Amino acid sequence: MNEQYRTHTCGELREEHIGQRAKLSGWVATFRNHGGVIFVDLRDHYGVTQLVLHDESMLKGVTRETVICVEGTIVARDAETYNPKLATGTVELRVETLTALSAAPAFLPFEVGGSDGVREEARLKYRYLDLRGPRMQRNLQFRARFIKALRESMEKLDFLEVHTPILMASSPEGARDYLVPSRKWKGKFYALPQAPQQFKQMLMLSGVDRYYQVAPCFRDEDARNDRLPGEFYQLDFEMAFATQDDVMEVAEIVLSDVFARFAPEGTTYISKPPFRRIPYREAMLRYGTDKPDLRNPLLIEDLTAFFSDVEFKPFRGRPVRGIKVPGCAAQSKSFFENMLKFAESIGMGGLGYVTVPEEGALKGPIAKFLSPEKQDALTGMFDAANTDVIFFICDRPAQCDKLAGQIRAELGTRLGLIDKTRFEFCFITDMPMFEIDEHTKKLGFSHNPFSMPQGGMEALLTREPLDILAWQYDMVLNGVELSSGAVRNHVPEIMEKAFETAGYTEEDLKTRFGALYGAFAHGAPPHAGMAWGIERLLMLLLGEESVRDVVAFPLNGNAQDALFGAPGDVTEAQLREVHIKIRN
Repeated sequence: MNEQYRTHTCGELREEHIGQRAKLSGWVATFRNHGGVIFVDLRDHYGVTQLVLHDESMLKGVTRETVICVEGTIVARDAETYNPKLATGTVELRVETLTALSAAPAFLPFEVGGSDGVREEARLKYRYLDLRGPRMQRNLQFRARFIKALRESMEKLDFLEVHTPILMASSPEGARDYLVPSRKWKGKFYALPQAPQQFKQMLMLSGVDRYYQVAPCFRDEDARNDRLPGEFYQLDFEMAFATQDDVMEVAEIVLSDVFARFAPEGTTYISKPPFRRIPYREAMLRYGTDKPDLRNPLLIEDLTAFFSDVEFKPFRGRPVRGIKVPGCAAQSKSFFENMLKFAESIGMGGLGYVTVPEEGALKGPIAKFLSPEKQDALTGMFDAANTDVIFFICDRPAQCDKLAGQIRAELGTRLGLIDKTRFEFCFITDMPMFEIDEHTKKLGFSHNPFSMPQGGMEALLTREPLDILAWQYDMVLNGVELSSGAVRNHVPEIMEKAFETAGYTEEDLKTRFGALYGAFAHGAPPHAGMAWGIERLLMLLLGEESVRDVVAFPLNGNAQDALFGAPGDVTEAQLREVHIKIRN
C-alpha cells in the first residue's frame, strides 16, 4: 500500500493493531464534539474508523464529506463505547496530524448514507454521493462477488467465455434497437445488440461446444422496477448437442450454487433441483400468469363448467375462475370493499364471492343463485371449510386468466400470505409457438422465432398454428421472470416453414437473418440455451425494489442519464460526419 496517503484502510484496524501508528485517508462521515474531545467517523470503501481529536483547530474548514488524511496512534476504545456494528468498533485512531485533501461544501444535496427518502432523480443526479453510502457500497461489492461466482460456476461446467460484438446489424428482436450511424458508410447504421442471440448461435455453428458470457444488452424500451431502459446485463449461455433438460440442469446447478452462497441471512428456503416444471397453459390457469410467485399458496380453479347450468347472467357463456382463501371471512367489511375497488381498478366489472359458514347455506350475493346441491359441490371442489371465502372472476377469454392472476396476487399481498424469506424457482415450459398479435390481429411468433417447434415439420404441416407448442422455456423466481431460453431451430427447411406460418417469405428470412440462415446450410449442430437477467437476480437477493439500485450509473425511468446528461446534443460538425440532418 502506498504510504503517502495511508498505511491501512478504514475497515482494517483491529485490537491487534493497538499501540501501532497508522495513516488513514477517507471521507468525513460525522462529527461529535464532547466538550473539547471531538470524535470523527472516517469512511472509505472498506469501512469506518473512529478518530479522536483533542485539538478542535485541526478541523478548521473541514466539513462532512471533506476528504482528509490523518496520522496517529491506534488506541483501545473505552469498553462502554464499543460499537458492535463496526468491524473496527473496539479501537480508534488518536489523531496527531490532519491534512485536508479535498474540500466539500457545507451543504450537500442530501445526507450521504441517508438517501432512502430522497427522490430518485436527486440520487441519480448526484450518484457519486449516493454511491458513497453503505447501502450502495454494499450493492456494488455484492454485484462484483456475485458475477465472479457465476463465472466460476460456469467454468467448472466447462463453459468457455466468449465476448461478442457491441456493434452489429439491426435485427428484429422484439424491442427497439439503439442505432449507431456509420461515418464511413453513408446512410448505413450499426445497432447495439438487444442480446447476443445470433452471435451465440454462430458460435455453436463454429464448433464451440459450451459458450457463456456476462453480456451487455441494449433495448430501447420503457422502464419498470424490474427492467432497465438502455443497458442491462445477462448471464448468457448456449450448448451444442443439447436438449431442454440439459439447459435446465445447468441453470439448476449454477443457481443452486450461487444462491447457497449469496442468499440473505434469514432465508428459510431455496428451491432444490430439480426446479418445478410448469406447462405454460397450466401456469396461466392455476396462477393467472406465466411468471407465478410460488410463495403465494392461493390457487385458481376453473369454474366455467360448474357455472354452465347456473342461472347467473354475468357468468353465462364466459370463462369463470375461483380462488379459495382460507379463513378470509374473518376479515373486516372494508377488506372486501377494498378488494372490490382493486378489481374495478384493473378493469373488472365486480368481484363476486361466497363465504362458508360453520353450518348451513353459503352466504354472499351469488349464493342465492346456487342450489343446495351446487353449494355442496362447490365447497367439495375447493375442500372449503368454516370461514373460508371463495372469490369469483369472470371476463372475456383473453382477459379472464390474467385478471384472476392479479386478484390472486393482491389477495396474497393484502393478507400477508407471501413468505419473503423464501426463494422459489420454477421453469415455465411448453410455450405456444405462435400467437395472434393483439394490435395487428395477425399471426406471429410468441417467443424467439428461432425456436424449434415441438413435433418439428410434421407439427407445422398438420396442426393448427395456435395449437403448436415450442421448445421454449422461461425461468421464474418469486414472480419475476429471470430468463428465457429455447431449443433452437437448426434445420433450414423447418425454419423456412415456421417463418412461412408466421407470415414471412423466404426472402424476408434471408434479408432479416441472412447470416444465420446462410450458416445453417453449412452443418448446424442441435443446440439450446438461455440467458438470465443479472440485475433482476441481484435485486431479489438484495431485497431492493428497483433494478436501478444494483447498477452503478443507471438511466432513470425516462431513459435519461441525470448525472452526465445523456441523451445530449452534439455539434453540427459531428452530425455532418455521420451524414445526419435533424429536421425541425
